[in-house]
Amino acid sequence: MTLTSTMAPPVGESDRELVLLAREGDQEALSTLTTRHRRSAYLLALQLMGNPDDALDATQDALIRFCVHLNRFDAERPLKPWLYSIVRNRCRDLLRRRRVRRTEPIDSDDERWRPEIVDESADPHGDLERSRLRTRVWSALGQLRPDHREILVLRDYQDLSYSQISDLLGIPQGTVMSRLHRARKQLASQLAPPSAGATYT
Repeated sequence: MTLTSTMAPPVGESDRELVLLAREGDQEALSTLTTRHRRSAYLLALQLMGNPDDALDATQDALIRFCVHLNRFDAERPLKPWLYSIVRNRCRDLLRRRRVRRTEPIDSDDERWRPEIVDESADPHGDLERSRLRTRVWSALGQLRPDHREILVLRDYQDLSYSQISDLLGIPQGTVMSRLHRARKQLASQLAPPSAGATYT
């Protein structure tokens, strides 16, 4: 038997309130939770996997585990770090099983890193220059070391705090800060304008 709520949770319902409702069998609250966080979960999976199909598989599996084990979550804590730890673990499991994909250079295919993959509101008639910049950024991300790319995405794209990243990755906050500094420096170098005399093809 499927439990259903008599009223959809308000749009402004907090994660904590939705978690408590979902634990009581409110399927609408559970659906709202997964809908709210699935895009950012997919973005993290894509950053870790480098392949949209694998990232989608990892995200779907992670969200299923998220729903099944929601009763284990401490509702007084932020939800994202806990969800991201599930996504991260699932990505690692899939990568271990798909070592063939890992032999391919992470930056061998720009299509892997197209931002449109994770942008549900992408407008094909939008600003071309902005689209080009976003593509350059994502291509540059693909060339970073995996641990640097992970730190950069968690902080600058997912907006996790230093302490949350420290807990999630199991490393000291000082390491988070130094690794993030190096990642930003490397990304800036990748995005720097070409030297004089260079031309685009």
